[in-house]
Amino acid sequence: MVSLARTLRNAYRSGFKQWWRFTYYIGDAKFGKLVGVDQHGNKYFENMNPRDEIPGRHRWVDYVHHDNNATQVPPEWHSWLHHTRLLPPTEDPVVKDATQSWAAVHRENLTGTRGAYRPYNTAAPKLYSWEPKIQPRA
Repeated sequence: MVSLARTLRNAYRSGFKQWWRFTYYIGDAKFGKLVGVDQHGNKYFENMNPRDEIPGRHRWVDYVHHDNNATQVPPEWHSWLHHTRLLPPTEDPVVKDATQSWAAVHRENLTGTRGAYRPYNTAAPKLYSWEPKIQPRA
């Protein structure tokens, strides 16, 4: 649905800086209303104009860290992005009241990074590698 007219219209409406940012990081010339920002700094947008966006692609996230890892999105924003909730978490009274004091703060999945969980092991190894016994030649 990317056309030259839509690209130029979104560049004019959003400004060159934001248009270039979305085109570079998201790969699409999008324009929409800023709905909210989560605790990590990710920005969530929505565009309900059917002339601009394909249905189902009218909500998107602009990640702070641009490795586009979906685990950077907290669960309450994930439910809004995937149309489980109609209202964003900043406006939804159910989400605001459902926050428990004992719940842990959302963290992204750190698998494959230096921050990944590695258990501490004190048990002796059960298997040993084979080391051949070499006798000197005569």
